Amino acid sequence: MKKRLFSLLLVSALVFTLSGCGEKSLLRESDPVTLNFWHVYGEQSGSPMDLLVQEFNRTVGQEKGVRVQVTNLSSASKIGGFLKEAQKGGRDAPEMPDLFTCHISDATALGSDNLVDWNARFTAEELSNFVPGFLADGMTEDGTLLLFPISKSTQLLMCNGSGFARFSQATGVSYADLSTWEGFYDAAGKFYDWSGGEAFCALDYPIRSVELNALEHGSGDFYTKNGWYDTNNAVFKESWMQFARSLAQGHVVVSDLYSNTQVMTGDVLSGLGSSAAILYYNDTVTYRDGTQEPMDLHVLPMPKTAGADALMAQAGVGLCAYKTTDQKAEAAALFVRWLTENGRNLDFVAQTGYMPVRNGAFDAIENYDKFPEPTESYRQLYAALKIMQENYTPLSEPRFEGYYGKVSQLYDGLRQMQQELPARAAAGESIDALAEETWALLCAIH
Repeated sequence: MKKRLFSLLLVSALVFTLSGCGEKSLLRESDPVTLNFWHVYGEQSGSPMDLLVQEFNRTVGQEKGVRVQVTNLSSASKIGGFLKEAQKGGRDAPEMPDLFTCHISDATALGSDNLVDWNARFTAEELSNFVPGFLADGMTEDGTLLLFPISKSTQLLMCNGSGFARFSQATGVSYADLSTWEGFYDAAGKFYDWSGGEAFCALDYPIRSVELNALEHGSGDFYTKNGWYDTNNAVFKESWMQFARSLAQGHVVVSDLYSNTQVMTGDVLSGLGSSAAILYYNDTVTYRDGTQEPMDLHVLPMPKTAGADALMAQAGVGLCAYKTTDQKAEAAALFVRWLTENGRNLDFVAQTGYMPVRNGAFDAIENYDKFPEPTESYRQLYAALKIMQENYTPLSEPRFEGYYGKVSQLYDGLRQMQQELPARAAAGESIDALAEETWALLCAIH
């Protein structure tokens, strides 16, 4: 588990190769090279990434003889499929891009030998400016850096501040109580009772919350060789049961898809989901009866286990370059280096709700003055992210093939079960027995 999840330790042990650094440049303004680029950052016209590409092309790219051309915009899962088709070739296959965003599992599927190792294009000093855990997320077991981090998301707690104020005044529960898992679940139960049976929080990725809680309690490795969970791991099970008891009573729910929708309609008071969800929160809450009030969004760090070292999930794609010529590899490194400069990286992530990847960019958040509207919500988001960057250890996502299909199956099953479990609990059935039914669902997935 430590080798897989805490791979950030690899960073400090690596001796970075310096090939490509200090050598004579292969780039020529008079003979420009074009990099075809696939990315996931917005399919809309004028997406933040497309605007940056345009800026690069008319400045540094023009000066150095490099042109980046966006040829595909899609989701990470679709790009992963397209990459496999492109590599296989064939009459109807797309042309393999020179530069693309993807997850590490997609990169390793393409083969490390077919991809640029960014260790060979950046010095150790340059790489030391990046968050170690974010670099480690793009590494293979042998330390090859296939994915260069340009942005990362994590999970946070986002609350309807107007509704929480009423709840707090009536019960004494404060935002500080939500800093731990123990306090979070206790508050969820109090809100359910106070509200007359409404759920406190919708969780987008509950299994990750369970994982973090278990690890903070010292569970150790809880993955099996087939990429699922060791159901004999007692600490992991207890972490699951804590979540499941709350679910069985209706205190929390698995989100319909994204929790922000349920927060904005007043179906729940809070949502535990991606930092990027900030893009989709409105200024107002519109309740089912048509009444409205200010959202007054409050953004809080991910809850943690009291007394334990805090952990945080990290998600997001990185930049990968297909290995063709040394000239294109140099051109790709030039673009990546430009894209991840401190100020530029911060400007980019501030438009998308992601975390910056440079230590310096994190340091600059406190005085940043170019957040989009609603400015206060973004300020709260990045204040929470800075706390997490300083005090939480980022963990990589599982890399098992087929894992996310199993997770989707689990969530679909939980959404079905949560339709009836609270009524059964209210009718007097054992909470533990109902929670065990959700555990049986997890155990049945292979």
